[in-house]
Amino acid sequence: MQIDLLNVLFIADIIGKPGLKIIENSLSELRQLYNIDVCIANGENGSAGKGLTEEIAGKYFQAGIDVITGGNHIFENFGHQKLLNRNSKIIRPANYPRGVAGKGATVVRTAKNDKVGVLNLQGRTFMFPIDCPFQVATREVQRLRAETNCIIVDFHAEATAEKMAFAWHMNGKVSAVIGTHTHVQTADERILPNGTAYITDAGMTGPFDSVIGMKSDIAIKRFIFQTPFRYQPANANLRFNGVLIKINKLTGEAVEIKRINFPTNQEGKRIQDERANH
Repeated sequence: MQIDLLNVLFIADIIGKPGLKIIENSLSELRQLYNIDVCIANGENGSAGKGLTEEIAGKYFQAGIDVITGGNHIFENFGHQKLLNRNSKIIRPANYPRGVAGKGATVVRTAKNDKVGVLNLQGRTFMFPIDCPFQVATREVQRLRAETNCIIVDFHAEATAEKMAFAWHMNGKVSAVIGTHTHVQTADERILPNGTAYITDAGMTGPFDSVIGMKSDIAIKRFIFQTPFRYQPANANLRFNGVLIKINKLTGEAVEIKRINFPTNQEGKRIQDERANH
């Protein structure tokens, strides 16, 4: 019997204007190439490397992104309260305290009228001591499963062990747990025994001649002098990072997860590279 599959593209943390170029010039092609039903992207670094604005979010949606997830930097820009409160397709980590602007989860419909739940959570190890992501996830997933079996979690966290523990906690309860935040794509994509796809970090969509997206000389000064320097995104060696997940629509179980990692030109257009993992 043929399985009816849902094709999900998750785009790794988009960095500033270089990342926007990649989205505007490569995403349409990718959606067609992989027959994408829903596209999710972490957009907390869209505005000059930190934060998100209404204008940039609008460009993401126009380019073909369906849901924007966030993290600790989603609150950086002035006006984030209005942005998060007005648009249900822009979400922030659900485990921030009650009263924080926005919501931590959403449900979207695909062009084929399938419902997909998206949940955003943030880790606590080496990060802010906010509410427990494990307990909040249990509550939010139970609520989302009343509408759909297909649920994608963006777990925005620093520590590898915390991400792995969280994935095992969610094993069989969600379709995928996608790690974000560290901007370095890991090579540990797998499907856990009960059907949950997992990767520790999806990587970064933006300039790779950098220190996780920042100009290298600025990052070096921060480490040497241990004082603040203004964050400035780099602009060379642009690459797209993300994962493609195939999900059984009926059960919500993932049947495949594949890393995507390819170079683009300076305009953000995909370069055909036989070494690229796609």
